[in-house]
Order: sequence, then structure tokens, then C-alpha cells
Amino acid sequence: MKLNKLLKLPLLVQLGLPAAVFCYVYYHTISKLVRDWSIDANFSHGFLIPPIAAFMIWQKRDRLAQNLPVPSLWGLAILVLGMAIFTLGNIGAELFVMRFSILVTLTGISLYILGKEITKQLLVPIGYLILMIPLPAIIWNKIAFPMQLFASSISAEAIRFLSIPVLREGNILTLANTTLEVVDACSGLRSLTSLLALSGALAYIVPLKRSSKWILFLSALPIAIAVNIFRLTFTAATAHWVGAHMAEGFLHEISGLIIFVLAFLFLFLTFLGLSKIEKKVDHRKENH
Repeated sequence: MKLNKLLKLPLLVQLGLPAAVFCYVYYHTISKLVRDWSIDANFSHGFLIPPIAAFMIWQKRDRLAQNLPVPSLWGLAILVLGMAIFTLGNIGAELFVMRFSILVTLTGISLYILGKEITKQLLVPIGYLILMIPLPAIIWNKIAFPMQLFASSISAEAIRFLSIPVLREGNILTLANTTLEVVDACSGLRSLTSLLALSGALAYIVPLKRSSKWILFLSALPIAIAVNIFRLTFTAATAHWVGAHMAEGFLHEISGLIIFVLAFLFLFLTFLGLSKIEKKVDHRKENH
């Protein structure tokens, strides 16, 4: 079939074949991914990523509608690349590689069916999907353990500042009446991954300049670390002043939710600050 005839196939046909192949190839990969979200609390935020990515696309619906689909055969090349990455990941039994190939394949399908202009506007929502893919355990552990030690060290200093005696040994904080272990879940990495997903969506949606959007997105890193240290310090203070039963009971269970709300508040305040700075800069430019 000639190239121009291939590009003139009905849009429904062009969409149907890649969609069918995508569902067939990635069915087990996606079902295993969803299973990981449901059984591993570190990656439970994955359920929110696809709907947020869809909302990102919906938000730009008017802008997308201004461009007519102009199918590009370059999309087939990227589609083949995605399949090759998937095959290599399957041969090596590397789930992260197989799952990452989803992004490459979706980009290829978009380019093949919708063309370059529309695909350019879809790159951020497609790229955002990488936040739904759990990191390989070897990488997660190499990041989580240093964060555990860092959180333990800073929290110990904060606890001493409150005049509470504490002995730190690695990621173990020993108080007079209890011992707190800063485990993997308390390293702050879980909060960081969830907050990065939130800050990425917020940065994409809010009306800020590109540089400010990047600052807002990356602000999730210090915010996640700060609120996690606050959580550890608050838990230790509660254990010392109220009792270990309170720190390890109901309060510990809901502290994660409270800290996430607090982190979102800081993230929103960062947005307000950046927005105010941009308005001042624009106002000064207008006056000059």
C-alpha cells in the first residue's frame, strides 16, 4: 500500500488497529500494574495518575480542537520502538522497562493518528504517566534508606530542640519511654512520590510561566522532606508528653493523611507566592 493511501485510511480504522494491538500486548502488563497499586501502599497513588492525565488533556480540549489530525508515518517508527522496548523488557523480565514502553507506544499511536502538532500538546500528559510506574526495588531501596537516615538525623535534632532526650542509632530513635524506628514507609519517599504527582498536575494546570511551573513542581521535594520530619518529630513529642500508646495508635494511623493535607497546603502557598511574584514582575515591566 502506498504511503499516501495509508495516511488516507478512515480515522476509525487508523485508531482501531493500534488500539486493539495495544490492548492485546499490554493487557497483562497493565493488570499487573494495577495489582501493584492495590497491594503496595508506596504506589497506591498510581490509581490517580491516568485520570489526572485525562483531565490534563480535557483541559486543553479547545486548543487541541484547533488542530486537525494530520497522521504521520513517523508514529509507526516510534510504535515499533515501543514494541521493541517492551520485548526487551519481557525477555529480561524487567517490569519497569515493559511498563515504560507504554509511554513510548502511546506517543507513537498519537503521532501516527493525530500528527505532530497535536502530539506535541499531548507529550506532557503522556509523560506524566511515568509517575504511575513503580520504581524498581533496587532503585527504591537506594533512595529510601539514605532518606531514612537523613529524616532520622534531622528529627533527632528537632526532638532535642524540644528538650526531649533522644538517642539516635541509624534509623532508630530511642526515647525514655519508647523506641521509634524510621522504617521505609517513614523515609518520606512515599510522600515524595505522591506529592510529585500532585505538584506535577498542579503545575500543568495553573496559569504560571514555564520557569515558575518547574519551581512549583520541584518544590514537592523540600516540602515532602520537611513535612515528613515534622511528622516524626510530632510523633516523638506525643510519645514523650502524652504516651507511647497515643503516638503508636490512632494518631499514627491518621498522621499520614494530616501530613499530606499539610503538604498540599504548602504546595498551594508556593503557587500563590509564585503567582504574586510574577504579577509584581509584570507590573514593574509595564511601569518601565
